[in-house]
Amino acid sequence: MKTYVIGDLQGCHAQTVELLERIGQSCAGPHTLLFAGDLVNRGPQSLATLRLVHGLARRGQADSVLGNHDLHLLAVAAGIRPPHAADTLDEILAAPDRDALLDWLRRRPLALLRDGHLLVHAGLLPQWSAQQAVALAGEVESALRGPAWKDFLLDMYGNAPAAWDEGLRGAARLRCIVNALTRLRFCTADGVMDFKMKESGSAPPGSGLLPWFDVPGRRSAGDKVVFGHWSALGLLRRPALIGLDSGCVWGGSLSAVCLDDGSLLQVACPGYRRPGAAAP
Repeated sequence: MKTYVIGDLQGCHAQTVELLERIGQSCAGPHTLLFAGDLVNRGPQSLATLRLVHGLARRGQADSVLGNHDLHLLAVAAGIRPPHAADTLDEILAAPDRDALLDWLRRRPLALLRDGHLLVHAGLLPQWSAQQAVALAGEVESALRGPAWKDFLLDMYGNAPAAWDEGLRGAARLRCIVNALTRLRFCTADGVMDFKMKESGSAPPGSGLLPWFDVPGRRSAGDKVVFGHWSALGLLRRPALIGLDSGCVWGGSLSAVCLDDGSLLQVACPGYRRPGAAAP
């Protein structure tokens, strides 16, 4: 059975349906779909998109890791965070099946090992191997799936601690793990995360910042890693690295890669959003 990983959907339902049809046409046999997170928000049909992936998952055909926009939806729905002006989440929050959708969403993993590949939404800190990342993700998953999940969300936000330390405990430890797996783009050579650089694929000269995957000596360098989150970077394909956020909601494309043979499928997308513009 082949496995296809699909980049950030962000509520772009029509393009998701088109890409799934393309996958079905190119793969005659049964196949599994994995989504790189950020199923919702910014695009025009977050509810329809979430329902689509939820339905596939209930039939055993798909799974998704959690992205930062998915976590934001959970926090807004729980009354922990106010909605942003640019959010496109109102349909989900008012839907009759919202509780079932949100319960499924908060039980999604933050890291998945599948077919020799590690899937995360954003990145890995240089101190982490793939196996360690899965174990650390499991700590967050236990908190998010447990009865005190709203307390976890209350403590989840913030940029500190910005670097990993094995001695971290409690909310600070979980926050660091979440930030790396769902928000990381750039960090220093010793793993201090930066969250200011969002709209560029490269850091300014002299900043001391590197894309997380270019940090010399990172422990996951020998592992095959697939991620999304970084639309300014665009599609990235290296022998052991695949970046799949090709800017669907920004007028780029929605991308899928088959993990078995490396084939790429893409669907062109209209520009639903412009950087700095309010959501439609």
